[in-house]
Amino acid sequence: MAGEQGTTSIADFEKSLDELEKLVRDLEQGELSLEQSLSAFERGVKLTRECQQALKNAEQRVEELVKSSDGSLETRSFSPDDAD
Repeated sequence: MAGEQGTTSIADFEKSLDELEKLVRDLEQGELSLEQSLSAFERGVKLTRECQQALKNAEQRVEELVKSSDGSLETRSFSPDDAD
């Protein structure tokens, strides 16, 4: 699931981000052993890559949604008033 590109859901992304934030807090506290710190850092790198891939996938989905009929991207600004 998490290792497959393009299949990271929003829930998976948020779970990964929460875990990453916890790892950062644990590392910042400085109470982990060297081995625990290296393991946490390694896990953090993996989570960061998964989150970056999920964001890239989301960006691609958004671009597909806003493509105009001629294949070019529509560039328009969105404001709260556009929600009407």
